[in-house]
Amino acid sequence: MASNVNPTVRRRRLGQELRRLREIKGMTAEEVAERLLVSQSKISRLENGRRSISQRDVRDLCGVYEVEDHRIVDSLMQMAKDSRQQGWWHSFGDIPYSVYIGLETDAASLRVYDPQVVPGLLQTREYAEALIAGALPETAPADVEKRVQVRMRRQERITAVDNPLRLWTVMDEAALHRKVGNNALMRAQLDLLVEHSQLPHVTVQVIPFDMGAHPGLNGQYAILEFPDAADSNVVYIEGVTSDLYLEKANDVQKYSVMYEHLRAQALNPDQSRQYIADVAKTYTR
Repeated sequence: MASNVNPTVRRRRLGQELRRLREIKGMTAEEVAERLLVSQSKISRLENGRRSISQRDVRDLCGVYEVEDHRIVDSLMQMAKDSRQQGWWHSFGDIPYSVYIGLETDAASLRVYDPQVVPGLLQTREYAEALIAGALPETAPADVEKRVQVRMRRQERITAVDNPLRLWTVMDEAALHRKVGNNALMRAQLDLLVEHSQLPHVTVQVIPFDMGAHPGLNGQYAILEFPDAADSNVVYIEGVTSDLYLEKANDVQKYSVMYEHLRAQALNPDQSRQYIADVAKTYTR
């Protein structure tokens, strides 16, 4: 396993391999859970990479699946050991969306739709701070600052000279008019949005109000794609108390088609850049 692969992706790959072994054996997750005297949800979480996998878990599962090749068992055990290493985000303590950060860190491209606010990877520090404090009013200032620091660190994927993240974002016009903080803060935020939209690996589009109903009215989501073909695409939907990750090909396809409709209905990148610049001027009045 390459050392530059982060632990979240390691867990996904190990989980996929364990699922493959279970399916070869012709067993259901419920049957495996009964054999090991654990919950079915634990088996599901191990297979989808949402929780750490211990070497003992791997050993027990390989026993159930009757894996006789010691090289396969040893390889899976090493993957489990590697998957328990920490990513850069762990140094910030308990981050609710750490699974997503791990996926985003390894992604080659990201397609985002946001109906209410400027996407996190394109936010200024001041906008991010005001937004987080407003959205989470009971959060302590220290925790707000920690979230802001994590967001700024995530943005290094956008500004990286080598292998930057390919970002495509579609925003509803509401995100431009929702005043987060004061006028000066919003002007700086929209100016940065215009600046980033000129990067060759960043595309920004806006859906104006007069477009009416469109496929994004159900809310925010993101589609992550990875450089390794072995890693399936993931649809991420952020929740208040828990997040949703969709990996089934049919689910990802539906959201991908919906995203294509959003791109088609939005202003093109040049029109969007001018539109954002025009709205930015209103914050100096």
